[in-house]
This record gives sequence, C-alpha cells and structure tokens, in this order.
Amino acid sequence: MSGAPGSGDTDSGDRDLSEFDSSEFDRAYWEQHWQGSQGEASAPNPHLVREVGGLTPGTALDAGCGEGGEARWLAGRGWHVTAVDISREALARAAALGGVDDGDGDAGDAGGRVHWVEADLTTWAPDRQYDLVTTHYAHPTMPQLGFYDRVAAWVAPGGSLLVVGHLHREGGHGHGTTSTDDPPEHATVTLADITERLDPGEWDVQTASEHPRSAAHGSTLHDVVVRARRRD
Repeated sequence: MSGAPGSGDTDSGDRDLSEFDSSEFDRAYWEQHWQGSQGEASAPNPHLVREVGGLTPGTALDAGCGEGGEARWLAGRGWHVTAVDISREALARAAALGGVDDGDGDAGDAGGRVHWVEADLTTWAPDRQYDLVTTHYAHPTMPQLGFYDRVAAWVAPGGSLLVVGHLHREGGHGHGTTSTDDPPEHATVTLADITERLDPGEWDVQTASEHPRSAAHGSTLHDVVVRARRRD
C-alpha cells in the first residue's frame, strides 16, 4: 500500500468502483446518521480488542472514530489517541460520554489520553506518524481503497495498521442482513482488495480474515479485517 492520497481510484479484481458519488458520505450524511442513533456508549469493536490487545501502547490514530468506543478502549490501555471524525454530533457525544474503558465496565479518567478532532479525513492530515492507525467501517467522500492508502501513510515505521471494513459479498454487501443495513457496493471491500495493495517490502501482513459476526441488534455483520506492521 503506497499510502499516497488518491492512489486507489479503482478496486482490484473485476469490480470497477471508480464512479463514486462524492456527496453520499459527506458531513451532512454523518450528522444525520448520528443524530438518529441512540446516545449510549458503544462497546469497542471486537476485532480491535483481539488484534491490538497484545500490542505495546504508544500513539494511536482512530480514523472515523464516531462516538469514540474504540478511542476510549485504547486510552484505557495506555494509548495516547488522536480520534478524528467529520461529524460534530458524534464528537459531542464522545465528549459527553467521557472517560475511558478500563476493561471492567467502568469509565475511568482519560487523563488527557484522547484528543478529539473534528475534520474531514479526505483533506485533513496529521503532522506526525503513529504507532497504530486504525479505522472501523469509515466511509469518506473518496474511493474506499484510496482512503485506506491515505491513512496507511500515517503509520510510523514499526507501527501497525488495522483496517476493519465491510466485506464485499456476491448477492449482498457488508453490513447486516437486510437491504436497509447493507452499505452500497463501493463501500465494501474484499480481503484481496486490501492485501494486494500492501507492498511486502514495506508491510508485514499479520492478520487477514473475512468472516461474519453477530451484532447486538440481532443482525449478522460481514467483516474484512487486515492488520499489518510497517517494516522499520
């Protein structure tokens, strides 16, 4: 994965995702999304818990943090987190929830370990690299794989990239079991879509999996999970 912004205008394989409605996942979309959701603290993504639990804490970027469930979990384990989202509503909820997830179901003191940033990840860029860059189901106003290229550039040498995305499936896409839950095709990816972009001279792929999982609301989520370490 080159990490060069805009390098992923099309997906690998037979799917041509170059035609993209850039307005679909804009700021207004995400504001409406979060305004219509319940304002309860969400549990961290289980893939994050599994993949990152054994890593040594350092600096982390959560790209598309939403209400901050993953950022709080990371902070509760000693990571210093920059949590970025385009939605002011989502970040307001994250700040209101406060604290960090200490693993025992209690909200601890963040101790300044989470820095919330309202920004469009297609134009915003950090002034540093991170020991961990993670993104979970984030859909920007740019091609999905180009977005993954972009955030990959923010991983420091020796650091880790964790991508959790919606799995592209024949006859259905990604998120949930009904058409209203499924994201559009251009917001879904396959394992090969991601791993084929990771240059083995630069990246060591440590996890590459596609599998369903049960969600709390009763539907089945179909995920693609890739964790890779950037070579020193």
